[in-house]
Amino acid sequence: MQRFLSFLFLAASFTANAQMSNDDVHKYDHRNQSQYRTEINIPGFDGYQTLKCDFHIHTVFSDGTVWPSVRVQEAWQEGLDVIAITDHLEYRPHKDIVKADHNESYDIAKKEGDKVGLMVIKGTEITRGKPLGHLNALFITDANAMDVNDPLQAIDIADAQGAYIIWNHPGWPDNKSTFYDVHGELIKAGKIDAYEAYNYMESYPLTFDWYAQYGIAPMANTDIHGPIAMDYDCGDGWMRPMTLVFAADRTEAALKEALEAKRTLAFFHGNLLGDKEYLAKLVGASLKTRMIGERMEVTNISDITYSMTQGDALYIFPAGKTVIIGRPQGELVVQNCLWGNGKHLLFRF
Repeated sequence: MQRFLSFLFLAASFTANAQMSNDDVHKYDHRNQSQYRTEINIPGFDGYQTLKCDFHIHTVFSDGTVWPSVRVQEAWQEGLDVIAITDHLEYRPHKDIVKADHNESYDIAKKEGDKVGLMVIKGTEITRGKPLGHLNALFITDANAMDVNDPLQAIDIADAQGAYIIWNHPGWPDNKSTFYDVHGELIKAGKIDAYEAYNYMESYPLTFDWYAQYGIAPMANTDIHGPIAMDYDCGDGWMRPMTLVFAADRTEAALKEALEAKRTLAFFHGNLLGDKEYLAKLVGASLKTRMIGERMEVTNISDITYSMTQGDALYIFPAGKTVIIGRPQGELVVQNCLWGNGKHLLFRF
């Protein structure tokens, strides 16, 4: 009888979820994945909240294969807070079919972002060969103005618009992360603010020291061209590359202030890269402890798994789980938190 009643309950629930429109059509709206968002839990600290961002995204308005509004829907579903539309200025292989100026892809994405509460930043990619390479200009007002022959003039125009400029994939296309004189000059002039330590499926270990050396912030971005699900299986625990920004609130002004203050960390393939101070504060905010006799209970409230070693001892603190361990004495090496090439955060409970 109990099994029969359970069956009736499930059948009634199924019928209710089906939302019958009439005798001929049953609607199953709950199966529509576009209304579901996977939340990424990464705590803030010092009164700042953590914004999950992707500052390098392409659409059909340059060499991508996805409409701008779909880029917003993808990012919202996957738990991001901010994206930047950064279509190429110089490379637009679909321009005979997709006829528009350089601002149109942002305008379309911004309307969709406003509908779902996702922040969309206006940007563009200045696309030249090495030694200059590719640079993203964010927070611009008019991408059309940067469509000029001289790339340094394009950078000057972006700078005059108040742009935040990122040096993209420094190891591409020759697999050499070379720091050229032109980059030093642009950094000295305040015209390069950040660089991609992680891009798409690549990392550039030789660049990991550039934050300390040159004062430019490391970032992780997808540089996505096709549908996001074709490149990243976000259900397997390995999230798409993202830049974590620690902002006072969820506004464009607060985002830009945080970027200019370099309150960022690059996050990809389970690794975090950036300033030691922000690494330590994020780990501290993620791991909550209490003593149980002589043992320590550690609860990881974040969606980032932390791996630590002390001598031969290995401590794993899985995302969203609680672990009971013997209390470590002294400092532990956080293997997946880097503040330079081969330089790991030291953390003490």
